[in-house]
Amino acid sequence: MMKKGEVYTGTVERVDFPNKGIVRVDGQEKPVIVKNVIPGQKVSFSICKSRGERYEGRLLEVEEKSPLESVPACEHFGVCGGCIFQTMDYNEQLKMKASQVKKLLDDVIRTDYEFEGIKASPDVTGYRNKMEYTFGDEFKDGPLALGLHKRSSMYDIVTCDGCLLVDEDYDRILNCVHEHMSRAGLPFFHKVTHKGYLRHLLVRKAVKTGDILIDLITTTQMEYSLDALADELKALDLKGHITGFLHTYNDSVADAIKNERTEIVFGQDFFYEELLGLKFKITPFSFFQTNSLGAEVLYDIVRSYIGDTKDKVVFDLYSGTGTIAQLAAAVAKRVVGVEIVGEAVKAARENAALNGLDNCKFLAGDVLRVIDEIEEKPDILILDPPRDGIHPKALPKLIAYGVDRIVYVSCKPTSLARDMAVFNENGYYLEKAAAVDMFPGTANTEVVALIDRKG
Repeated sequence: MMKKGEVYTGTVERVDFPNKGIVRVDGQEKPVIVKNVIPGQKVSFSICKSRGERYEGRLLEVEEKSPLESVPACEHFGVCGGCIFQTMDYNEQLKMKASQVKKLLDDVIRTDYEFEGIKASPDVTGYRNKMEYTFGDEFKDGPLALGLHKRSSMYDIVTCDGCLLVDEDYDRILNCVHEHMSRAGLPFFHKVTHKGYLRHLLVRKAVKTGDILIDLITTTQMEYSLDALADELKALDLKGHITGFLHTYNDSVADAIKNERTEIVFGQDFFYEELLGLKFKITPFSFFQTNSLGAEVLYDIVRSYIGDTKDKVVFDLYSGTGTIAQLAAAVAKRVVGVEIVGEAVKAARENAALNGLDNCKFLAGDVLRVIDEIEEKPDILILDPPRDGIHPKALPKLIAYGVDRIVYVSCKPTSLARDMAVFNENGYYLEKAAAVDMFPGTANTEVVALIDRKG
């Protein structure tokens, strides 16, 4: 039996979703779960949790690299908590993620289904169209930092210029804001004391149009003119073009971006992106897939799974800015979208008008409640819920519609697997599924599932 606090050495057998390394130790029957490892590595770790015969360890050192590894391309690799699989060959990443998704589904699916494997991202680097940077320090009482959280740290921040997930425009904007605020000597918001001014920097850039939207998030504890920073941003040599610079206020104690009030410093509070021949207006806080080119791959699968929608009513629940709804609307009788973020609903309505679609209706509110207020009944359901999946109380309501076909888009396969168990109990079964690697280098994977009603 292993003891908490003791150090062991073992070999990583595999990595289960999302980041659970299964490590085998000689002489021990039960494996240990260790995060931030790669299959084939020999690692040392200390036991941090022991629950019955289940052990979890904290990685101490990689003693021997995996045969799957290469030299990391990013200088922040291992310090930043982002691209844990960056050193793996991309084809090996795809194989690993495909096996992770299939294992999750196989554990709950008791009938035959077709697994169509995993689709690669068109771009492996520079693929993100949105980054949320945090102000802080790299160590206690250190100089101002602006970037991403250090691995396994709630407090320390890495100024991650040169990040491979985004293109150079993000670095230029990041460095501009970081240097300006460092010169100004403004304090960042401390998570413990809840004192300070600077909180986050949100940058969004459209791949197809080159539009860039910048949003500085602060508390209301100080007043500071952003005119000089605005001039510096305007003077940057960028491949894209800044359509708007915003200032959002957030006094919430939670370490998350929350919009309590937004002012436009210059420009406008939206930008445009294009997907599969449609144009979309995107606002700072509305949901939109963070990998634009990968989204085209994802939505192409969704469109094929939806199938024939002629003369049918389609419900797109958790619809965001209405991307999937509008793809379906081109050939459907009518599409109803439901989204809890009011800003996204407004954008969805404008997007439908922008694309000349008059058979779309978008409703604001929680899916759990709004579906009780809709008099229409759907012929097809499209579900694209947040990471936690569908609310347990909403699932029976969706099943009660009795539609023959459901297309479920999941950004967290474990949530899909959990919800599939409920679908199975109610006569709905998985016909086929495909994974899409929307986030190369990271532990995340998107999955599209076609669910049919039997009997």
